[in-house]
Amino acid sequence: MMSKILEKGFRTNTFRFKRRAGERGFSMTELIAVMSVMAIMTVISVPYLINYRTPLRTDDQAIKMMDMMREAGQLALTRRRTVRFEIDLTDNSYKIIDEQGTATDTLVKSIPMDKPADVRVDIKPSGVTKPNPPNYTDITFAADTVGHLAGSTSVTGHSVWSARFQRDGSVVNNAGTPVSVNIYVFPPASPGSATPKTLKQVRAITLFGGSEAIRFWKHNGTALVAT
Repeated sequence: MMSKILEKGFRTNTFRFKRRAGERGFSMTELIAVMSVMAIMTVISVPYLINYRTPLRTDDQAIKMMDMMREAGQLALTRRRTVRFEIDLTDNSYKIIDEQGTATDTLVKSIPMDKPADVRVDIKPSGVTKPNPPNYTDITFAADTVGHLAGSTSVTGHSVWSARFQRDGSVVNNAGTPVSVNIYVFPPASPGSATPKTLKQVRAITLFGGSEAIRFWKHNGTALVAT
């Protein structure tokens, strides 16, 4: 009896094994059809992903800038000396520089900005009215004559805008004069253009020199609105 059961089981398993071995996979036609559907879905989704990412770039750039400003202000308070924040267009980066009272200041931190072809921070975009109030001066850039040490290398001559955060909680320029400024962040309609892709993607940051306060603005299509 036992031998018959084993023999029956063996035959059944052998049959099943042979049936599996004879099964066929997907045909070339089926594979091509699936790949075609995937390609079509990719082509359709890519523009949506790009359009979703573009508005986020201006926010991301602005948030990085505000975070770096706040960090510079905190370092100035804790170290009890001047710490400089720079927007460096030559390196396309944000920098924090410790003014240690030596001949050349020391680079503390540097983070990259988005490519200027994607996001600009150097001018006020056309068609945009500055935040009012406070109606402060708009950002301008100049060749850096102060310089800093990056490792053992002395760096000067870059196109920068800088704000020097003081240990008393104020912000001054290189001449020691309190500085308040509007800084704009926007995606250009084309590389080098002063026209934004859309007004609703324009962002602005106001730095109040007397208190180190920072205000963030978003354009609603008509005007910049504080958030």
